[in-house]
Amino acid sequence: MSLNKKTFVLRISEDTFKKLSKWADDEFRSVNGQIEMILDKALKEAGRKTVHKEQKPSENSNLLK
Repeated sequence: MSLNKKTFVLRISEDTFKKLSKWADDEFRSVNGQIEMILDKALKEAGRKTVHKEQKPSENSNLLK
């Protein structure tokens, strides 16, 4: 994920915010983090964001064990 983040105002109903906040709390995220996760997942599912395959651990990662 890019470290350059844009800010903008999002207007949602109080009820939607409460439900989103509860969901975020359940998953140990901030409301902002939850919205980012939902949008990221939707972009991937719509084929509008490429999914990077997991990189194979380097041989040096065995040194950490």
